[in-house]
Amino acid sequence: MTARTIRIVGIADTDSYVKWTAALVGTAPTAWDRAMRVLQTPLAVSDQQLRAALVTSGLPERAVARVTLSELGRSLTDDPPDVVVVGARGPLARVLIRQLAGLRDRPVIVTGLPGISIPATRKALFYRQGADLFVVHSHRERADFAALAAATGIGHRFALASLPFAAAAARTGHRGPAPGASDIVFAAQAVVPRERVERARVAGILRRLALVDPERRVVVKLRAAAGEHQTHLERDSYPELLHALGRLPENLVLSTEPMQAALDRAAGLVTISSTAAIEAIARGIPVLALDTFGVTPALINVVFEGSGVLGGEDDLLAGRFRLPHESWWRENYLHDPEEDDWTAAVERSMGLRRRGLLAEPVLPTGRGGRLRLAWERKTVLGPLDRSPAGRWALAVGVPARTVVRAAQRARGRVQVSRSAGASSSR
Repeated sequence: MTARTIRIVGIADTDSYVKWTAALVGTAPTAWDRAMRVLQTPLAVSDQQLRAALVTSGLPERAVARVTLSELGRSLTDDPPDVVVVGARGPLARVLIRQLAGLRDRPVIVTGLPGISIPATRKALFYRQGADLFVVHSHRERADFAALAAATGIGHRFALASLPFAAAAARTGHRGPAPGASDIVFAAQAVVPRERVERARVAGILRRLALVDPERRVVVKLRAAAGEHQTHLERDSYPELLHALGRLPENLVLSTEPMQAALDRAAGLVTISSTAAIEAIARGIPVLALDTFGVTPALINVVFEGSGVLGGEDDLLAGRFRLPHESWWRENYLHDPEEDDWTAAVERSMGLRRRGLLAEPVLPTGRGGRLRLAWERKTVLGPLDRSPAGRWALAVGVPARTVVRAAQRARGRVQVSRSAGASSSR
């Protein structure tokens, strides 16, 4: 077998997954035939988001096409690729993996997550069952996901790939801020922090940061322009929260340009837990991971414990940006690319596929059986799913979910009441 014979296609829909899938496929050997399909869903990327995702991916625009699920199904049946990278939110990943697994000449199925994935979660493993390879991006992720898989019995084979965004950043050739770079870039996230009061506090901190040094730009790097979708629903956007503070300093700038372009002018980067911190570190640009709201799994910032880059509001206003301790690097996203083994693992799976020895995928339905599967398909495709099963699942699922959530809220109120009673009796 030669690498030249391998056709790899990535499938994704939302902004973070499109960026990740394009970048991962783009780092596959150049001898492979590399392409990507953007699946039409209610949260699919805009043309602008797609162009930004392709800037550093290594994939040309001509290798990318938009498709509906039915069009995707026909192309996979008529001309199946050798390898498919499924880059999608959990329920959609499960829909796609099941579809791929049912093909007569099924491809090697690769999946993964688009950014910092510590802590490892059971849902990430559950929704991606049936894939032949689960790509992780650090030695720590590999160890933690493998331990979780063993503990839960959700089997996966893991393969290591350098975080594509960090690899692309490292290829720029810059080590440290570019000459003359002075911007402070804030990498915004849709749901970190989640609460409006916390996001409003971040907005206030950024405004104060701009006022401290009027000669320096503070760039709020947004994930999407107005009207564009994101992987996660953003309820309280930074443009809204900043404008609510009144007149903004002229050096406080909102930007939707590609992150790499923002880093070209950055002297430092601040975030809660965005993967952009890893991109900046890979270029030698100092960062600050705000721990103003704590260090918790919900904030996705536990990975920065022991790195030396966590800091608070005072550190930010004083400009105390830094690079992580070298002891942290290798285990956390900045290992030597020579240690990557995902393409070798794909080639081994390809060898099994050619000999008809590729293992049958394990595809548990979980609670709810076929109705649950139809529900998940309907929820991720919305009006684009016109199947009778989808309509039936929606008719049954919405009332059932309402009842379940009401019961959960009731149990929560009872627990709070009991806790209050117990507290008053102590």
